[in-house]
Amino acid sequence: LLVSKDLGKHLLEVEDLLQKHGLLEADISAQTERVQALNTAALKFSELEGYQPCDPQIICNRVNHVQTCLEELEELAAKRRKELEDSRQLWTFFQEMEEAEAWIREKEKILAAKTCGRDLSSVMTLTNKHKTMLGELGNRRALLHQTMKKGEKILAKKSFSSVGIQEKMREVCLRWKKLEEVTGLHQQRLEDALNFFQFSAETDDLVAWLQDMYRIVSSDDFGHDDYSTQALLRKHRAVVEEVEKHRASVLSLRKQLALLAPDHRQGVDVQIRVVEVEQLYGEVAEVAVLRTQWLQDALAVYRMFSEVHACEVWVDEKEQWLEKMEVPEELDEVEVVQHRFESLDQEMNSVMGRILDVNQVVQQLVDGGHPSSDEVRSCQDHLNSRWNRVVELVENKKGQLSSVLKIQNFLLEC
Repeated sequence: LLVSKDLGKHLLEVEDLLQKHGLLEADISAQTERVQALNTAALKFSELEGYQPCDPQIICNRVNHVQTCLEELEELAAKRRKELEDSRQLWTFFQEMEEAEAWIREKEKILAAKTCGRDLSSVMTLTNKHKTMLGELGNRRALLHQTMKKGEKILAKKSFSSVGIQEKMREVCLRWKKLEEVTGLHQQRLEDALNFFQFSAETDDLVAWLQDMYRIVSSDDFGHDDYSTQALLRKHRAVVEEVEKHRASVLSLRKQLALLAPDHRQGVDVQIRVVEVEQLYGEVAEVAVLRTQWLQDALAVYRMFSEVHACEVWVDEKEQWLEKMEVPEELDEVEVVQHRFESLDQEMNSVMGRILDVNQVVQQLVDGGHPSSDEVRSCQDHLNSRWNRVVELVENKKGQLSSVLKIQNFLLEC
């Protein structure tokens, strides 16, 4: 049993042989105690004085022979245990290598069947799964490294043929290297897909925002008075600032596109999408400028109407006063009226400046093609007509006062 060359052909068989060998070692241990007891008893006969049933030398030789046989048996048992343990290490090595190969084949099939997702959500899910696989890959790499060390130790002992061990180590190393390459390529594809779908999502968000901005800046609500138009203009200026802030995002689209993987950036759809965003931004910016001008024009119109109304209120008041006023014939009363006209001249100079400003604003609106040009021009004409009427009344009244003064001065001289 101890000189058997059967060291097992696989791990389970070696484990079975080791178990049987353990039983044999137990038997040897039990026999060792018996042999030692028998040898002790036998040696007593070699020490007898007087009658000796057997030659003491024969007894000693027999004891030594049995002891030597026992020691040889123990040496054989230790040698076979070492051989069996070496065999177990060998087959454990091969089994771990086979398990590593099976794991590699499984991951190769998984990687071969994996896609890179159809949208941002699926890519994110696949990326998380891939990170989990990378963790498994790291753990398996550590185990494989330990198994390789076991193989190197087996080779160093030179107990078995090195050809099969080296071939297995080389084969598994090559497959592992290929797996890491495939894993790296899949990770790169996932990163490329993630960058592409993130770019697409950001582009879609930008398009949606620009469409909202276009609806806002193309609004036909310009207010109904000075206050409401000013409020709209303040809001619009905030919108214009936001549009300007997004200019950099739009301009950076082509740089971001250039950073994508070739198979993503060379797609016709994505290139068309970038052009559409640029065109849409240009339209939004252009319409925003136009709305700014339209709101300013509307504000100018409402302010002009307000100024015209203020001037007309003054004109109404003075026109009624002038029409009702009768030129006195007494000198004292004439001088009082004359002083009033002097104050009126100062007011008229001030109002005249305001009317000139109104005329200037009207001209700017008309020259700019304002849609309310006819209404503005009519309002201007009406105000100028009223003003000319007041000027005419003032001149008439001043003429009458001048005549009365001349008559009064002539009478005084007489």
